[in-house]
Amino acid sequence: MKLPHTTPDAAASPGTGTLGRLGVWSVLHFKTVVAGWLLIVAALGAFAPQVTTALSGAGWQADGSDSVKVRGIAEKHFDGNASTALQIVVSADRPVTGPEVQAVIDRASDLAAADSRISTVIPPQRGATISADGRTAILLAGADADPDTMVRAADDLKEPLEELSGDGIEVHATGASVLWSDFNEANHDAMLKSELLSWPVTLAILVLAFGSLVAAGLPLLLTLAGLVASAGSLVLISHLVPVSIWAMNFAMMFALALGIDYALFIVARFRGARVGRSLGMHEAVAETMDTAGKAVLLSGATVLVSLSAVMLVPSPAFRSMAGGIMLAVAFILAATLTLLPAVLGRLGHRIDSLALPWVRSGEHRSARFAAWGERLWAHPFRYGALALAVLLVLAAPVIGLRTAMPSITVIPSDTSARAGYTAVQEAFGEGAPGTLQIITTTDRTEAVTAQIKASEGIAGVMPGQEAADGSGWSMIQAVPTVDPSDPELGATVDTLRADLPEGTLVGGAAVENLDLQHLLNQKTPLVIGVVLALGFVLLLFALQAPLISFLGTVASLLSTGAAFGVARLVFQDGHGADLLGFTPQGFLDGWAPVFFFAMIFAIAMDYTVFLLASAKEHYERSGDPREAMTGALAHSGRVISAAAAVMVAVFFTFALSGPLPPKEMGIVLGVAVLLDAALVRLILLPALLRLSGHAAWYSPRWLRRILPDITFSHG
Repeated sequence: MKLPHTTPDAAASPGTGTLGRLGVWSVLHFKTVVAGWLLIVAALGAFAPQVTTALSGAGWQADGSDSVKVRGIAEKHFDGNASTALQIVVSADRPVTGPEVQAVIDRASDLAAADSRISTVIPPQRGATISADGRTAILLAGADADPDTMVRAADDLKEPLEELSGDGIEVHATGASVLWSDFNEANHDAMLKSELLSWPVTLAILVLAFGSLVAAGLPLLLTLAGLVASAGSLVLISHLVPVSIWAMNFAMMFALALGIDYALFIVARFRGARVGRSLGMHEAVAETMDTAGKAVLLSGATVLVSLSAVMLVPSPAFRSMAGGIMLAVAFILAATLTLLPAVLGRLGHRIDSLALPWVRSGEHRSARFAAWGERLWAHPFRYGALALAVLLVLAAPVIGLRTAMPSITVIPSDTSARAGYTAVQEAFGEGAPGTLQIITTTDRTEAVTAQIKASEGIAGVMPGQEAADGSGWSMIQAVPTVDPSDPELGATVDTLRADLPEGTLVGGAAVENLDLQHLLNQKTPLVIGVVLALGFVLLLFALQAPLISFLGTVASLLSTGAAFGVARLVFQDGHGADLLGFTPQGFLDGWAPVFFFAMIFAIAMDYTVFLLASAKEHYERSGDPREAMTGALAHSGRVISAAAAVMVAVFFTFALSGPLPPKEMGIVLGVAVLLDAALVRLILLPALLRLSGHAAWYSPRWLRRILPDITFSHG
């Protein structure tokens, strides 16, 4: 039956809020809104295909650190012999000084020298880059470009160099730039695999959640628009500042997950606004946007605020990753508040087209979740204590969590960087791939060299090399006794920095990782504190109730702690490693705590806003804490469950990806969402609402005077 039409004036009634009016405007200007979004998607989409080549893996550094200063000096004064230089490893079953091997070395040298991004190629030297057994040699291809560009140079050179292999001679490019090149390639393939797996699963969950193919397709439409727009934007931004490839990976995940979350909430509310009521289409859109739309806007603001705290870490990779997600969320929010209501208003009753036969069209209040709410109201201690106990038990392993920067094992064993790394270790010693670069003044070279030789943890020291440009700098290269990922290397570097003369700088690729880890250890408490504080303030702003805002913030910590507890058991202790197909490193990657905390907290607060916004709407209408709690579960429980199911499916598909970091990301985020939706939002937080009663919604008069008056009930 066709619903009665309402005039625009009737739809924009005096009780309609700002978002309601925006929704009605979008419906009335359907062609303008759609044309605008098509223009945005087409313009930015033209750049989107370049995203895998325009973005890089570089930027994992602690800006201002000694190691970054060493890299800059080496690039400028030592022919690019920096951490970003390419190492070309030639291994043979005969001496490398023989004519056949020497011919391969010459061809490799010519190949590298022909690339404009290579400053100079330093041939193998006895006692330094030719192994003791004479069967392995290293050519150094100096960096004549920034780190991102050197990764692209590795993209172009590693395969032609490997093609020189044959007749008992192996040629592999290795070093930090090649490692990032190989990781980007493996990561790209893994992300495509994950996307192919996640989209069909997502569509199936959406069809089951909505019961209609048309309704299920709307979240994917929204997500696609946000994905394409954010991908194109990142490519354009990469021309101004370096952008990590991880920015696109995370942006893609969040665009898919949050786009579906927001569309679920809006579409479910729109269908609920229409069923069994005489509302016109415009009125239904206005009510939907004034209630669910407001919750979505505040949820998106919470995500943006949480991720903005990551900007406190002075590392280009971290800032670009956070920026990439924030950009995707901004596009998703814009599409949710304009494009989605326009399409809903145009579809009207046709949103239920192609419905599954057992689905009751427009059903909004779930009898099942209403019954669960009544049971939880009757027994809050029983269920709340059980949920709390499970979360605390899972969070307990966090006490023994160790972190470090990723080792070479994060890339597949057949890649160029790893093969070259292994060859260098076998020929030159365990610590050779992590050779330290010590910069000092020329007049101190002999004294500093002698001091380094006498230091514990150093296997060998090469003669100091004076800068040819007369700058007064000298570089001393020292081979540590341990693998670059061994914690003992950090102690060796700390000792050198403490004992060597003032002004002497210690760097190298492995030390850049150590400096970044140190920076993260310093900044993590600050980021966590800022995220918690901003999350609480935003909830207080939205809900106008200090107690429930505080409880909602604290509850979000529980699922975060439990997720990291599971991460320790899986990735540090190796439980389930065979099932997931990885070799445990004995630690969690060092960037995970600070970044994953912000992401998990953002998602947790996303669900908190959905649940508590619905509870506040019911409390505003009834003034009854029982109706607020049970009504919130009845109206948002199914949406939260469906949204969580989609997020878990998306994140867990990343756990099937090849490299280790996507596995960490998928498991940690997937477990966090699963625990947060199942235990925190659907059990613990409602139980806290039950126990706090009217006090949950109490707001002192002085606070009400400060905060703007935000309501979630329409009209």
